[in-house]
Amino acid sequence: MKKMIFAVLALSAASVFSWADSSPIKSGSPDEYVVEKGDTLWDISDMFLDAPWQWPEIWHANPDIENPHLIFPGDVVRLVYIDGEPRLTVDRTVKMAPGDAKLEPQVRVLSAEDAIPAVSLDKIASYLSRSRIVTPDEVEGVPYILAGTKNRVITGKGDTVYARGEVPDGTSNYDVFRQGETFIDEESDEFLGIHAIGIGGVRVDDTEGDVIRLEVTRSEQELRAGDILLPNAERAVDSIFYPSAPDFPIEAKVLAVEGGVTQIGKMDVMIIDKGDRDGVQVGNVFEAFVQGETILDRVSGDRVTLMDERAGLVMVFRTFDKLSFALVMEATRPMAVGDKLRNP
Repeated sequence: MKKMIFAVLALSAASVFSWADSSPIKSGSPDEYVVEKGDTLWDISDMFLDAPWQWPEIWHANPDIENPHLIFPGDVVRLVYIDGEPRLTVDRTVKMAPGDAKLEPQVRVLSAEDAIPAVSLDKIASYLSRSRIVTPDEVEGVPYILAGTKNRVITGKGDTVYARGEVPDGTSNYDVFRQGETFIDEESDEFLGIHAIGIGGVRVDDTEGDVIRLEVTRSEQELRAGDILLPNAERAVDSIFYPSAPDFPIEAKVLAVEGGVTQIGKMDVMIIDKGDRDGVQVGNVFEAFVQGETILDRVSGDRVTLMDERAGLVMVFRTFDKLSFALVMEATRPMAVGDKLRNP
């Protein structure tokens, strides 16, 4: 009888430890957290979960509140258990008096624009709304900057600039781009895209023949002769998405990094060689690996390639057909162009 009791206890303990090992909840995470302005979905995922990309698997939408898939400052994110499984859910709190709070679903009037974003928008704003990946056809024959008045340097809002080309009637606002790197697949020689770097905006003031007079409406940097004009396509690219693992194994490579630096660190933006056609989705998280060095084995005389080393995590925030923009969320060592990305 004693042996049977010990066996049952041992089995119970083993199942508890097994559950603890497999639970996605981070050790020491809070039971609840009041969301503050400036928080991001990544911050909250990382607070509760060992693997932030497991958010979709553990999120439980509260059916009693409006916009249950959005999280707002003032919301209370709670760790609950449903049928024995850990889940994260949200309650909306309405302050009744100092020190007194009452949970009242659907009382607060909230706009989706007020919901917390996936990541800090100041790191990716220009990549969400302005910088693009384009094809040669998209930039063929488009208007281009000639010069400023009296050949002055064009630096800021309100400056006058001249361009040459055709502008359709009814189209008055344009984004100004500088052609960045052209990406070609190293193995297949397939064209992947051109990085069009958003540097400003202009408004048509007047035209005469194919000469266009423009007013600068914004500038991130000096406009130069040869910069191209594309119709303003600034749109509300969704900044509210959730960290997730790709639906199937994807291997990608880092092609470039913002500013052309050689060492990539946390909160840097990179361009990767996979996009919509490859199944990459906004919110997908990848582990980054520094390619293993090839060294000389001084004993055998052979050259040996060492194992790839994990370098951090990146999350995709905008996709195109063959390429994507991703943000470095975690960096345990410097990354570089050519590093590999794999499913976490």
